Amino acid sequence: MTAASARRPPAGAGATAPGRASLTRMRPARLAHLHLASRRVPAALAVLAACGIVLRIALYWHWISGTGDSAQGLPVMIEGATAAVIAVTTASPFGEPERATGRWLPYLRLATALALSLAAVGALAAGAAAAGLDDGTLAILRNAAGLDGIGLLSAAVVGGGLAWAGPLAYAAVAEFALVQGWTTPWMWPARPPHDLGAVLCAGLAFTAGMAVITVRGARDAAHE
Repeated sequence: MTAASARRPPAGAGATAPGRASLTRMRPARLAHLHLASRRVPAALAVLAACGIVLRIALYWHWISGTGDSAQGLPVMIEGATAAVIAVTTASPFGEPERATGRWLPYLRLATALALSLAAVGALAAGAAAAGLDDGTLAILRNAAGLDGIGLLSAAVVGGGLAWAGPLAYAAVAEFALVQGWTTPWMWPARPPHDLGAVLCAGLAFTAGMAVITVRGARDAAHE
């Protein structure tokens, strides 16, 4: 072995250390931009806006009519669709390296999930505002928040690529609960908007989902 080769660092070490250092020194604004782009947040916002438009069209053309169960079924499925969109954005294209190098990552996860959740509620509330959706904005806020929490928990368990199944499955069960008249607060879409138990259950699901996705992130099936 020559003196030059002895002084040469291993190929992996020379590439990894500068990469981590450069990520650590990267400006927060640049990190946020890369995080949002990698999660396809602009596309997610467009889909959330489209869900609000679909709700508005459904109300305008009287696809949703009457009161009670008949008026809540389609909105619950649209709310489940928005939660599915948010859940899918938790998937990371970088996997384990991102977790190892990004000290800002938990804050970016939390901010992204919160911003998209607020955008979903805003889009749905705007879609329903002009037509007077039965149960109103309070029900949209409660239902969407709880479904978002289910989607985020699903991402932590099965990964972002499959997390859409969690909120859509719950929405389907909620449809059955509406028809059958279930009274359990864990089926919050089937409860009146001012039902305290339903609000607490939806809030618990939302809080748990936010906490888990912030600390742990979506499951990386390739490494776990």
